[in-house]
Amino acid sequence: MKYSLLFLLFCLTGHIIFAQTPDLVPYRKGTKFGYANDKREIKIPVAYDYAGIFWEDMATVKLDGKLGFIDKAGKMVIPATYDNAYRFSEGLAAVKIKLAWGFIDKTGKLIIPAAYDECFSFKNGLALVKLNNKYGYIDTKGKVIVPVEYDNLNEFSEDMAMAKKEKKYGYLNKAGKLAVPLDYDYGLAFSEGLAPVEKNSLYGFVDKNGKLVIEPKYKRAYMFKEGLAYVTALNGKMGFIDKKGKEVIPLQYDDVSQFSEGLARVTMNNKSGYVNKIGKLVIPIQFESYGGLFINGLAKVTVNGNKGYIDKTGKLVIGASYNLAEDFSEGLAMVFKDRRYGFVDKTGNVVIPMQYEECYSFKNGLAVVYIKSKACYIDKKGTQYWEE
Repeated sequence: MKYSLLFLLFCLTGHIIFAQTPDLVPYRKGTKFGYANDKREIKIPVAYDYAGIFWEDMATVKLDGKLGFIDKAGKMVIPATYDNAYRFSEGLAAVKIKLAWGFIDKTGKLIIPAAYDECFSFKNGLALVKLNNKYGYIDTKGKVIVPVEYDNLNEFSEDMAMAKKEKKYGYLNKAGKLAVPLDYDYGLAFSEGLAPVEKNSLYGFVDKNGKLVIEPKYKRAYMFKEGLAYVTALNGKMGFIDKKGKEVIPLQYDDVSQFSEGLARVTMNNKSGYVNKIGKLVIPIQFESYGGLFINGLAKVTVNGNKGYIDKTGKLVIGASYNLAEDFSEGLAMVFKDRRYGFVDKTGNVVIPMQYEECYSFKNGLAVVYIKSKACYIDKKGTQYWEE
């Protein structure tokens, strides 16, 4: 069951955003899987041990312990012969053959030989690979762009990837060159042209040329969002700086969040409110514990131990009646009450009943939920792609 859930969640990830329910959704009947449309009409027979989401018109399916790929007509285009496989991305899919990983195209031809201990999906022309516990990047022709010699590599963010080698951190550009030398004790991803880096237990910021534009002087520093970054002073207090290093919101709070939709949560004495970008407290510090980010005009807060949602005036527009609540995603928020999960819309209406044992937020028009301890999909109408 754990494999099934992880596989479902993996198949939900990607770069395509479905405006509506996908035209073919994995459909579970007992222990077998097929595909149905949004009316729950079976379009591809329920015959697989597992079935994943379609990406680039191909879906991963499992038969007799092996993985292969079908097209939208239900034809087994690539036989189920692989020990493991990831979804297609940029025309290629990572597959495991015995103990090694490589890449196939949509005909099943092995384009990049199975020569790696692990491969990951292509994104913007590059894929992360692992060999002998070292990491590098290759292009879609299999050419090594970043040598497989790093102890760790992150995904590219703003065309820069954080790299670790011999306990030091730096940043590579997409040409595979070290644009920021391996001089730092730690770092975070680039955001808005700068990245937080740690040196001698203090944090500052570097640019993409490797210039230290904000000298390390903070206990912690975080990525820029909406022109500001939150930092932690040596005394543990937090506030915000701009890209010149000016402290535009005083470092006086016990905790803060990044800016989202022009507001940031600030916390003092276990109570939270929200400030704007000049530091004005536009929503008074009154809510219990930590508040969430503003997403689509709403943020989750805690009142009398329960969760609800406020608007940008601080008005509680969705009553605090839930034991747990998540940020809004694709117009719906997951909530938990009376030991069951469901979803509410921005008006607070429970649009998908509180009936699930466990569930995850919507992504690409679908959410993973648990019914009778079995994972399946639902769409935003609450349609369940499952039956006994």
